[in-house]
Amino acid sequence: MLDPRRLWPGETPYDGPLAFIDLDSADPWFRDIALPACPVIGIGDRTHPLATKLDTVIEPPASAAAIERQVLAHPRAAAVAVELLRLLRGVPAEQGLVAESLAYGLLQGSAEHAAWLAQRPRAAPRPDGRVEVRREGDVLTVTLAAPKADNAIDRPMRDVLREAFALAAADLEIRHIRLRGEGRCFSLGAELGEFGTTRDPATAHAIRRLTLPAPMLLRCSDRLEAHVQGACVGAGLEMAAFALRLTAAPDAWFQLPELAMGLLPGAGGCVSLSRRIGRQRTALLILSGRRLSARRALDWWLVNAIVDEPPGDDRGADVDG
Repeated sequence: MLDPRRLWPGETPYDGPLAFIDLDSADPWFRDIALPACPVIGIGDRTHPLATKLDTVIEPPASAAAIERQVLAHPRAAAVAVELLRLLRGVPAEQGLVAESLAYGLLQGSAEHAAWLAQRPRAAPRPDGRVEVRREGDVLTVTLAAPKADNAIDRPMRDVLREAFALAAADLEIRHIRLRGEGRCFSLGAELGEFGTTRDPATAHAIRRLTLPAPMLLRCSDRLEAHVQGACVGAGLEMAAFALRLTAAPDAWFQLPELAMGLLPGAGGCVSLSRRIGRQRTALLILSGRRLSARRALDWWLVNAIVDEPPGDDRGADVDG
């Protein structure tokens, strides 16, 4: 455990890979700290005056041991992730997406990400995924329709998603936007086989600025309703979190696995999730890599309700938060 007085601005900067602070024993009158370039994590009393200044405070499903393992294995990615989340507190959402992409690009050029690329198994090529876009009156339904690939989002799917949400953002006669995933799960996130195909981080940033759905999702988020079932992972979770109303099936679970790849969430999730569940719980998901159940997601206000069927189908009963 680190004595928080070690983080007083007048001290020599702390240069460890992470720091744990015991909030049960910390002096409640000492609050003047300067966060170093690494995760600073509280253990214990979440009501301690110092707690809100830290990057996160341990709570289930995360544990101090799990976070320590993850951070020590990927210290640079962990440091960039928490420093980005600190920065986003005072930044408008659209500018936050730019900052997220820049931070993601920085990590794309890192040794940690290169090590992950070198050891990942090579997957067999798969057919292009599909996204179904259907308009009925003032309702636009966007469905991830690659169930055999667990709705992993590849480039063709990403491009259609960007176009669909750009249409919704521009056409105010579309009053309701529904985001769905076909099959047993909502989405396993970005197609892993496409990672590393653009080697230059600056070029990759330029491509993201032109093609990611997140800026368009942000512009129509006040009309967006999403429903998820099964796995809701990585980019899938990042997109769904933009929704004004997000519902989950009882079997849904949520995860941000990017740190293990030497990365951070780069499909808008640092913005969408921190605005939905707060900076500290977003950091907890990133640093731990642990799965979040539908019930705990409801407790965290990540989802608005647990439902047996998507809204619009009245066969299921809601469990509201």
